[in-house]
Amino acid sequence: MTDTVSFGYQDIDASEKAGRVRAVFSNVAAKYDLMNDAMSGGMHRLWKDRFVRRVKPRAGELILDVAGGTGDIAFRMHASGAAITVSDINPQMLEVGMERARKKGLEGLIWAEENAETLSFPSASFDAYTIAFGIRNVTHVQQALNDAHRVLKRGGRFFCLEFSTTLWPGFSDVYDRYSHTMVPKLGKLLANDEESYRYLIESIRRFPDMATFKGMIDKAGFVQSNVEPMLGGLVAIHSGWKI
Repeated sequence: MTDTVSFGYQDIDASEKAGRVRAVFSNVAAKYDLMNDAMSGGMHRLWKDRFVRRVKPRAGELILDVAGGTGDIAFRMHASGAAITVSDINPQMLEVGMERARKKGLEGLIWAEENAETLSFPSASFDAYTIAFGIRNVTHVQQALNDAHRVLKRGGRFFCLEFSTTLWPGFSDVYDRYSHTMVPKLGKLLANDEESYRYLIESIRRFPDMATFKGMIDKAGFVQSNVEPMLGGLVAIHSGWKI
């Protein structure tokens, strides 16, 4: 049977997804902050601050930030003194991140072009693994979770920030209307790219709900997994430990 996966509301051959996702993020790399502002009304900045507080990076730790090309999470962790490797499948996103780091005067970050499903790092390499708004773009999510578990040391912690489905009555309908109608139009206005923004909204709708994704984290071998919903689950922080 053909291995099919979702790409927005389409079902496509799995072999096509990485290339299509790479094209989307090549298109939006230069406007990444504007994209996140458009999709979240600027609230992504607060969500990322809260996410990093949950990670609690510490001096001397080795942390892998996956799908973190533009540096938003890594920059927030930098002051902790942790040694941070930023990985992303998209070289254009990494270029944006490296340029932003240069302008901010942040040194010591390691930048690596990597596929989250098949990381090149040795097993048991990192104290923590972070991924923010990236896991839903992976072709095989379970495989990426399995590899996250592999590269963590015993006692290592996994943290994922991702959009989900809000459980608040009424708010879900309002956000659906906003995201499906306004965000693509904002993409056209701000980045002259309506279709990439449309995919990003559709990819949220196709991503597993909080309970299902928690089960996938458990299946990868993590223990004491937890879900911290925000805005009723519109966004959630997922976490787990490797023992």
